[in-house]
Amino acid sequence: MTVTQYALAMLVGYTLTVVIEGTVLLVLLSRRHSVRVRLFAGVWLTACTYPVVWLVLPGMFEDRTAYLLVAETFAPVAECVIFWFAFVRTGEPNRRATIRDMAAITLVNLCSFGFGELLHAMDAFDGILNAVP
Repeated sequence: MTVTQYALAMLVGYTLTVVIEGTVLLVLLSRRHSVRVRLFAGVWLTACTYPVVWLVLPGMFEDRTAYLLVAETFAPVAECVIFWFAFVRTGEPNRRATIRDMAAITLVNLCSFGFGELLHAMDAFDGILNAVP
């Protein structure tokens, strides 16, 4: 895969991830967060973790299963921590809402991972990548 193809795959993957995660976060994050915050979280949290998952971690693992285990553990944990620092820690304490927020972030990561694995199994990126020189 060329650098251009890899960058395109990363861009397409990021866009799909934001669409999936943003939609689910809009619905599942607690109501203490405005719609604006929920939509922003869908874009920003992915922007914080996606480069690590795509650019840093793949070079550390030869085994795809080990890579996926680390990457798909890293992403929700990091996003929960980032979200807590940005939107929860300074607000009114509400344990139930915080648990809901963290569960939503974890769930959206599982959803986008599942969708990505489906695309991978179907070789869905091959057509896009083969169109790029």
